[in-house]
Amino acid sequence: MSAFVGRDYSLVGPEAEKAVAAGLASAKWYSPRITRAELKELMRRDDGPAIRDTVIWFAALIVSGGLGCWFWGSWAAVPFFLVYGVLYGSASDSRWHECGHRTAFKTKWMNDAVYQIACFMILREPEIWRWSHTRHHTDTVIVGRDPEIITPRPPDVLSLFLNIFSLKNAVIFFRKVFLHAAGRLTEEETTFVPASERAKVYRTARIYLAIYALVITACIYFRSILPAMLIGLPSLYGAWLQLYFGCTQHLGLAEDVLDHRLNSRTVYMNPIFRFLYWNMNYHVEHHLFPLIPYHALPKLHAAIKADCPEPYPNTIAAYREIIPALARQLKDPTYYVRRELPGGARSAPFGAAPART
Repeated sequence: MSAFVGRDYSLVGPEAEKAVAAGLASAKWYSPRITRAELKELMRRDDGPAIRDTVIWFAALIVSGGLGCWFWGSWAAVPFFLVYGVLYGSASDSRWHECGHRTAFKTKWMNDAVYQIACFMILREPEIWRWSHTRHHTDTVIVGRDPEIITPRPPDVLSLFLNIFSLKNAVIFFRKVFLHAAGRLTEEETTFVPASERAKVYRTARIYLAIYALVITACIYFRSILPAMLIGLPSLYGAWLQLYFGCTQHLGLAEDVLDHRLNSRTVYMNPIFRFLYWNMNYHVEHHLFPLIPYHALPKLHAAIKADCPEPYPNTIAAYREIIPALARQLKDPTYYVRRELPGGARSAPFGAAPART
């Protein structure tokens, strides 16, 4: 095996220039066969499913949080806060995501309201992540262009373990919130946040700090961490399921390819997981057509299934592939899982772009 030269995964390093030179930046991606009529029907917005699911989500938060408070001081509170934490620190991940695309609801203000709430819960500043995620979809897992690659090669295993409870993410989040509250952006953020949106970034950061200050004040006043157990700490103790789901999306798959079928996974999940994850387990489909609402992704999956790799039967099957892949990448960072297209499936317009060395 030839010596591997580590790559710069930042958005302002040499890999960014290489991606542009190789034609991988803002490139044309593979798109499967689907009729315009089918696509139009799948893209139809509807408030109903998201209103129903959001009411259930908020009701579950209120009930679990309320019972956690009722039993506070006894072990009986633990299961309720475990449920509350997952609803707060993990289910919010798919909510910010879908509402950030403004596809969950038909009504714009509903998308924006849930997006703002979910962003706060998941420790993501709304304006930063709206533009970061736009870049993620434009240049999915293109090194030097995608700001949301979960880990470089070789994998940063320590960071993955720390983020089971969002510990590293929280440190980065608060460091940036203080920076933004001071009216500044990082160098990387200036590459994807438009100048017209930066005042919103600074204002939101100041609001976030004010909310956390109120929570800390309440804890001191009541001489209890209970206020923080409801606002703030669930972003940490409830984050584990978000990471469990999130690692199935792209981890261990190909970098620098122009075909989402090769760098994304679709994983079948049970109804509870699908509710918590808002169908983001259909991740190949979502990347192929990001403007299709979450509630229509199962129909999209059925429509293009013959053109896509075999879905994983469950998350355990996905991790049977992911964990060995990460272990192998620790020794051989050039290794990645090669997804097999079904017989007769079309390839990308110009084939998958070769990995750069």
